[in-house]
Amino acid sequence: MRIDTSSTPRIKARAILSSDLKGTARLAVDATLAVTDIVETMHRAILSLPWMPADTAPARGLTALVYRNIRGMTGWIGHCADFAIERAQPLLDRIGTQAAGPARDALVAALNGVIGDHLAGSGNPLATSMQFRRRGRFARTAEGGRVLLMIHGLCMHEGQWKRRGHDHGSALARDLGFHPAWLRYNTGLHVSANGRELADRLEQWIDAAPTPVTELAIVGYSLGGLVARSACHYAALAGHRWPRLLKNIVFLGTPHHGAPLERSGHWIDLALGVSRYSAPLAALGRVRSAGITDLRHGSLRDEDWQSAACAHGNASAAGLAALPRGTRVAAIAASTGKRTGDLGDRLLGDGLVPVASALGRHADPTRALAIPADRQWVGYGMNHLDLLDHADVYAKLRDFLAPPRRKTRIAAQ
Repeated sequence: MRIDTSSTPRIKARAILSSDLKGTARLAVDATLAVTDIVETMHRAILSLPWMPADTAPARGLTALVYRNIRGMTGWIGHCADFAIERAQPLLDRIGTQAAGPARDALVAALNGVIGDHLAGSGNPLATSMQFRRRGRFARTAEGGRVLLMIHGLCMHEGQWKRRGHDHGSALARDLGFHPAWLRYNTGLHVSANGRELADRLEQWIDAAPTPVTELAIVGYSLGGLVARSACHYAALAGHRWPRLLKNIVFLGTPHHGAPLERSGHWIDLALGVSRYSAPLAALGRVRSAGITDLRHGSLRDEDWQSAACAHGNASAAGLAALPRGTRVAAIAASTGKRTGDLGDRLLGDGLVPVASALGRHADPTRALAIPADRQWVGYGMNHLDLLDHADVYAKLRDFLAPPRRKTRIAAQ
């Protein structure tokens, strides 16, 4: 549900069901129209002679009438659904107050991860708005003191930091005295869009704190680490003050140099486009969000995904924003292998992100991240999700975020 959180002190579970129904109905209409376009394109390609270029002109005659009727009927059904939902909204809102819960949150988060850019661009009520959360509610301001911000990964929401009864943020608050907050955001938007918005919102959020914020730490899981790096980049360009408070960033399984699964999806799209008959089906393969396609090479800035070379699979075309100066940076990776260099470690990484990508390592020295060796750690026999709750991962996370030990000078005897 889209809510202007800048002026809403508390998010209430109202209008959830009616909003979800509207969003789902609009999404069904959009999907039907998209499939109609694909079928019509395939129809023209099949009717064209094999040795002639595919006919890209609109269909004519009876064929054109059929497709026009399909589009017209779909649009009419969509308008009728909106009208019916609006008339029934008072009743639906009462039911919807009880409809909110973890299952609904997880479904909406996953939907935003896959097509969140479309939801936002079409004004769909299911699109997620960025907001800071604390104790399950909207947090208008930072609490002050030592603040910790947890940024979740793709297709997730802030409640999914808790796994098997453990939440890194809550545990760090208990052990290290942080005031934690969890970011909720639309993971289907470009990383650069989320990074720019987070940079601006963090400045306002910290400035409005009732007591001064003395320290900021960020933990970014998977895609969340890229969003954190993008926010640092755009904050520096805007001259924001909050980066001077940023003492620590820890990346958990962040694909700094991209994820192989998204690159595989891109090559499948290219293969489908080779044949005039299969080319329309490539549109189905491209039904994945900007946030997912940014994982191809770890794009952080607008110019990364706007680059034509990067769009065609040239990894070197994706620029890398530098790590923030004056900030202690650490990276934690997972590997399904049992030890360094075995088959699982080399081929699978954590199942989604290769170890080298998670640690910022790269064969090209100009693309490698300058993360100190003593602030890199790999957990073996773990997968990507285990980074959220494994006891060894938390122990390293706590060590990396603990205040640096002061060196004591021993007087000569």
